[in-house]
Amino acid sequence: MNAFERLVGQSQAVELLGQAIAQNRIAPGYLFVGPDGVGRSLAAKCFTEELFYGTEAKQKSTIQKRLQLSNHPDLLWVEPTYLHNGVRLSAAEAAEKGVKRKAPPQIRLEQVREIAQFLSRPPLEASRSLIVIEQAETMAEGAANALLKTLEEPGQATIILIAPAIESLLPTLVSRCQRIPFYRLDSSGVEIVLRRNKYSEILQHPEVLELAGGSPGEAIASWQQLQAISPELLTAVKQIPKTLRQALELARDIDKSLDTEAQLWLVDYLQHCYWKQFLKGQIRESPLEKLEKAKRCLLSYAQPRLVWEVTLMGMCQSATL
Repeated sequence: MNAFERLVGQSQAVELLGQAIAQNRIAPGYLFVGPDGVGRSLAAKCFTEELFYGTEAKQKSTIQKRLQLSNHPDLLWVEPTYLHNGVRLSAAEAAEKGVKRKAPPQIRLEQVREIAQFLSRPPLEASRSLIVIEQAETMAEGAANALLKTLEEPGQATIILIAPAIESLLPTLVSRCQRIPFYRLDSSGVEIVLRRNKYSEILQHPEVLELAGGSPGEAIASWQQLQAISPELLTAVKQIPKTLRQALELARDIDKSLDTEAQLWLVDYLQHCYWKQFLKGQIRESPLEKLEKAKRCLLSYAQPRLVWEVTLMGMCQSATL
């Protein structure tokens, strides 16, 4: 079985990557660009399997391949991290330790330096080393500039950046990568992925599918977020506060109950809910602009409770005018 057969609805990406391997014309840098949750990370894993193992990969089980990749000496998989008491934690590690995450994770300068250190030695088993950087758009300018130096002279290595749009990265980084486009899936593609990953119950919830907009990964993430929020809080946030006191109390409950990552998801969820209410004439003014400003503030590491207080009070005042 070709590793790329696990990808759904990304024929152009499969063709470009497959031809690169078949013709042995591997670029030093790739940019896997497209929406979250449509298969970019899976494509990077499939590409790695084909590049490292070739025909041998077709004879191995999925579990065997995953174990081999996780321990392969020539693969470095980099993901955004949180900084807690001077220690870097991945999203999974932070959740496991119950760490209250007050700011979104990011690719840090120290991680980029570790990439350079990783590439300072030649590959041990494969013909080239491979580095995959997830959510590359979270790199600060200092980290991006440091990575640029590595991309200019990667040696016997290929670096894959995964990002939602070319505009989210420095143009100098983009110019040194071959772009591999990824697209949102149609409804049948989303259904295939959800059933394959044992999330068929999501298909019974149209609002989750609408919010995901053709991204099965986003549908799964939204479903998990909805399950984690208390029904009382979920009911409260769907209604614009009628008084300033309600707005302040709701802001307190949001900040107390949800970490910043969940709050960012909540902004997207509320934008979807309020837009539907506005179209149906259930509210007089759409608060989408206020919510979009709240998202920018949260991403800029502003104090979350203050962001929600200002946003909800503004929505309350607009509704009473």
